[in-house]
Amino acid sequence: MKRVALVGMPNTGKSTLFNRITGGNARVANWPGLTVELASHRVLLGGSMVQLVDLPGIYDLTGGAEDEQVAQRFLADTDLDAVLLVLNATQLDRQLALALQLKSVGARLIVALNMADEAKRGGFDIDTDALSETLGSPVLKISAKYGHGVDGLKALLATSLNQTAARLDFARLRPAEASRDAEAALYAQAVRRPPTLSPGPTQKLDGWLLHPLAGLPLFVLMMALLFQLTYAIGTPLQDGAEALLGSVKDAWLVPLTSGLPEFLSGLIVSGVWDGVTTVLTFAPLIFVFFCLMAVIEDSGYFARAAFMMDGIMARVGLDGRGFVMLMMGFGCNVPALMGTRVIRDHKARLLTMLTIPFSLCSARLQIFLFFAGALFGPRQAPWVLLSLYFASIFIALGTALLFRKYFPSREPFALELPPYRLPVMKHVVFRGWNECKSFLKLATTMIVIGVVAVWLLTNYPNPQHSYAEVIANFFQPLLSPIGIQAELSIALLFGFVAKEVVLGALAVIAGADGAQLATHLAQTLDPVSAYSFMLFALTYVPCVATIAAMKKESKSTGFTAFSVVWSLVLAWMLSFVFYQGARALGF
Repeated sequence: MKRVALVGMPNTGKSTLFNRITGGNARVANWPGLTVELASHRVLLGGSMVQLVDLPGIYDLTGGAEDEQVAQRFLADTDLDAVLLVLNATQLDRQLALALQLKSVGARLIVALNMADEAKRGGFDIDTDALSETLGSPVLKISAKYGHGVDGLKALLATSLNQTAARLDFARLRPAEASRDAEAALYAQAVRRPPTLSPGPTQKLDGWLLHPLAGLPLFVLMMALLFQLTYAIGTPLQDGAEALLGSVKDAWLVPLTSGLPEFLSGLIVSGVWDGVTTVLTFAPLIFVFFCLMAVIEDSGYFARAAFMMDGIMARVGLDGRGFVMLMMGFGCNVPALMGTRVIRDHKARLLTMLTIPFSLCSARLQIFLFFAGALFGPRQAPWVLLSLYFASIFIALGTALLFRKYFPSREPFALELPPYRLPVMKHVVFRGWNECKSFLKLATTMIVIGVVAVWLLTNYPNPQHSYAEVIANFFQPLLSPIGIQAELSIALLFGFVAKEVVLGALAVIAGADGAQLATHLAQTLDPVSAYSFMLFALTYVPCVATIAAMKKESKSTGFTAFSVVWSLVLAWMLSFVFYQGARALGF
């Protein structure tokens, strides 16, 4: 089988091209450091089956960040039939050096000048023949975002795979300084650009969005709008899903299980069905939320947020990359931990990893969407949710500030701001669907196991004196001072395995489905107790997958154990201060 490496600097549209060629599902967003592992896919090109490997973004072949080293080791140790190099056509003055380095080590290059549409609008005139002659490789203009030129690129790849695979010879690697000198000469020969560029929409928008005074309030407003739209669009869809699943239960499931033994019918209806469907009703909200997040990510705005936050992050021992990782953690903490490989300094990387588990991930989002809607009403719910997102950021920054003297770093921070881009609807829907699909996959495995285990605990040896009651009574002296009731402690315990299990566990414990559970919680909790619970759920021990990723990336059991203990202690202290303080003030 033929093997082709897909190489390029961050933010060149490399993963977008990978998806275009293979139909794969590499995540696409407009910031650096997103591809943190090797993504590969088999595709038929011409008459050959080709394994296309999407490498992490690299600036050159000598970079020291872990993700760059992963790419370098792959290129040095793998027999390759070709290297497909993706360059940003609007930034060739900074990217041709990588092409020259790859040429110097003997790579069989095929060069794709991506974002050719943006280069044309910017007035760039690129002589692909001159580039091709100097590099000794075919050069083609494309737009991976819109698919322009991709078919021609695939045809070019198919006709180029007729030699014996070989490895790159890194012993011939040219010094970076020499590649920069040759890069300038090649750029001057092959690229013509207007002597002055008039301010475009990017510069005009940045005048507001990066303004020292207006920038941060506008970011808060943007996030508030995101949550308002999530509820406005997603709640009717959620209500529809809840009504549909409720009718299926009443019309089909209950009659079908009525003849079964009480134990089995209870397990099926009150255990599996109520638990899982309570969680499933949040699929529409998850889809809407991540579609809206994709719009913000693809537009290039989050890169600006990282740039804008760099000054604040520096005061707590982090930099803008740390903020990017926290933003990534809003999807899932695991890839965010892996994304810290772009940070070269080991101590800075450890400090960033210590903060990431406090990011409000999509699993916690389900809990908070439910509690905010059930306890606070439609007007207050978006602001409650926004407060939890900002609480997660402040908790992460506070942790970094507290421990920064143990993880000193002086690594400089550089971040390239991409131009603003209109999101492609296909990418937006694709992102929402992928998050939803992952959520549904988990619902059919881990959540089913979790709710069955909870049902067994709450019904054995008998419902009046169950094992769940024993566990709850054990934790009650610890959780009572922070306003968390006994039944909630069981859900939190199973949330250690996966936060998605928490709502299903509560549904089983309360013996209610989604709507009934919301009513039950509204009758048994007040807003102060509910917020204390959400604050604890935000901060306490991350899920097992996050802990495993922490251990893998830090390569330290001690550091991982410290992270877990710190999150538990901090969760209790924050909830205690909030709950007791609110009660003392008469709330």
